[in-house]
Amino acid sequence: MRRDSRLSVALHVLLHMEDMGPVVTSEAMGRLLKANPVVVRRTMAGLRDAGILTSVKGHGGGWSLARTLDTVTLGDVYEALGTPTLFSIGPHDESPGCLVEQAVNDALGKALDQAAALLMQHLRSTSVADLGRGVRRRHARAVKRRVKPHA
Repeated sequence: MRRDSRLSVALHVLLHMEDMGPVVTSEAMGRLLKANPVVVRRTMAGLRDAGILTSVKGHGGGWSLARTLDTVTLGDVYEALGTPTLFSIGPHDESPGCLVEQAVNDALGKALDQAAALLMQHLRSTSVADLGRGVRRRHARAVKRRVKPHA
């Protein structure tokens, strides 16, 4: 089963948009992400509909941040994408009268509900700006490793 990477792509888009300037085209973002601009536009449209981005059509148009990234949580972005399925595993519903299936589904359902609640708690408590700060820390460490002291 192929993984759904839309949340990762949307977060990637938002973090780059903050650095790229006030207006970014889906073509420029597509080149950066090595993705088809149509796919990028679809992702960005969900973010626009949620009030995270704005868009202007025509010459000089493109996409802009509608909110500062410290006011946007990972949960906001997840919800803007239509709340994709979190886990690829789930209950088996072929024989609802089967007592074994009922027991298995009950146990799996409870575990999956708890895992989803924990994940959503984390997504709602982490801002996109928090990710940006993490990116800057990683960048600073990478630069530090590449700089050799003078002899």
